[in-house]
Amino acid sequence: MEKHIKKFQQLGLNISYYRRLIGLSQIKLAEKANISRTHLSQIEAPNMKKSLSISTLFDIADALDIDVAKLFEFRE
Repeated sequence: MEKHIKKFQQLGLNISYYRRLIGLSQIKLAEKANISRTHLSQIEAPNMKKSLSISTLFDIADALDIDVAKLFEFRE
C-alpha cells in the first residue's frame, strides 16, 4: 500500500473536487453514498492512509453522478 499512497491521495482530492463542483457538503455526499461523514472525510484527506472498497468507490461516483473513471484522472 505504501507505494500507492500518492494515488490514494489524488483519488481523495478528486472526490473532494467533484463534490465541491456540484455544491455538496461532505455530510450530503456521505448520505447519498451510504457511508459516514467521518469515513468520507478520511477518504478526502490529502494525508489519507485509509483504503476504500471498490463498492464504496462506485457508490461515491454514483452519488456524484459521474463515471467512476473520472475519479482516476490524476493530475500531475
